[in-house]
Amino acid sequence: MIVIPIKTEYIKANEGYEKIIDSVKEICQENDYLIISETPISTAEGNLLDESKYNPGLLAIFLADIWSKYIWGYILCPLFGCKKRTKKNLRKMPKEVRNHKQLILKEYGLKYALQPTAEAGVDLSNVPEQYVSLLPKNPEKSAKIIKDEIKRITNKNIHVLIIDTDGTYQFHNIKYTTLPIAIKGIISGTGVFGYMLRKFSKKIGPTVLASTIQLDVIDLIKLANIAEECEKNSNDNFFGTIYDMKNKFDSNFSDISSEMLNSVSHVPAVLIKNK
Repeated sequence: MIVIPIKTEYIKANEGYEKIIDSVKEICQENDYLIISETPISTAEGNLLDESKYNPGLLAIFLADIWSKYIWGYILCPLFGCKKRTKKNLRKMPKEVRNHKQLILKEYGLKYALQPTAEAGVDLSNVPEQYVSLLPKNPEKSAKIIKDEIKRITNKNIHVLIIDTDGTYQFHNIKYTTLPIAIKGIISGTGVFGYMLRKFSKKIGPTVLASTIQLDVIDLIKLANIAEECEKNSNDNFFGTIYDMKNKFDSNFSDISSEMLNSVSHVPAVLIKNK
């Protein structure tokens, strides 16, 4: 396969898919695969929320200051074999996490708020100030709109996937994700239960949220794996977490602006061609 990173300027809120489509339309061919990360889709659709508007209650404060920072950071993370980076980040979490937990509680519920990280796929990186990006409201619809627009412009029929870096795991023959949504064949909505089950499972790749082509789940995840690896290797500013973004700009979380994000290159999508 030939794998091409699609580089664009920062996609701003409610800006639509134009930057992605414009970057693809001259190079795509019939039956290519366009794999797009979920955050630029949600940002393009304006599916963002401002965490500063969520006033944390007692439960949110407990989940941030005690449950995530200390119980997970010092006890459960070592027990469940979490990455060293995860433990380090949990132990130094800022007070803004209280607002984040309140948002998760209100929008998604306790099952997701009990996760110490990656709650419901809500993304704090690649968005400015105290905004967060939710998962796309209807990723299947989003993928089809992009596919149809490229077809209209180029008369080329390509296949569109929308993926999330939050993993899909396999436990025996069961494939699952902690995310609230995924394609058929991946059990979604497991929340903190799936988060803990990861210790006994194998990560098989990113989670595919939507696909305009019907393929076996494993084949779709293989494409997602190729795209994710390309995105990481082709982007000097790959913000896997909000801490990566904070370190890049040497700034407080809430001070990162759209202008700062626009000052670096972005790889919101990858085009995969069959040789």
